[in-house]
Amino acid sequence: MTIYDFQATLINGKQIKLSDYREKVILIVNTASQCSFSRQFADLQKLYESRREQGFEILAFPCNQFNEKEPGSNSEVKEHCQMNHGVTFPMFEKTDVIGFASHPLFEYLAQQAPFQGFDHQTNEGHWMESFLKNKYPEIYTGNGVKWNFSKFLIGRDGFVKGRFESTTLPSDIDSAIESLLYLGQRRPLSRL
Repeated sequence: MTIYDFQATLINGKQIKLSDYREKVILIVNTASQCSFSRQFADLQKLYESRREQGFEILAFPCNQFNEKEPGSNSEVKEHCQMNHGVTFPMFEKTDVIGFASHPLFEYLAQQAPFQGFDHQTNEGHWMESFLKNKYPEIYTGNGVKWNFSKFLIGRDGFVKGRFESTTLPSDIDSAIESLLYLGQRRPLSRL
């Protein structure tokens, strides 16, 4: 099983097969436009613009499950993300990523890339772990998505290659994206 076995609904209501993204390197992100991590939209957009021509896609799944930071309708979410963050990558309808109504894609992603904890070398990582353990221990336990802006990196073969938590900036995973883009290909020579 790969992500190509799943379907999802775009924010405009059109249902698509994730196999439409076959042979692309994909970053799947659960987003929330009112979350403090929404500042990552700018980095995500930069990544998308710089890597798209090389076969990279970002698939954003807005989610209102973590402190209700995505309260609007699908059309309001789309408009807000385009107007305030300049988002041009594909966005899907609001999606549950944990719990009994979670989208099967996110159950698969969490199973394939178990939670490894937050980066303790950063203040944000320490804070996030403490926050979840104290306020939301049921979210902290297990392998499910922990918060808004969890990121799953998918290779050209449709398999999960990495998981990056909310506190990891998109720019910090650019080298992992680059290595998947060029895996099995000769890297273009830079001109002197």
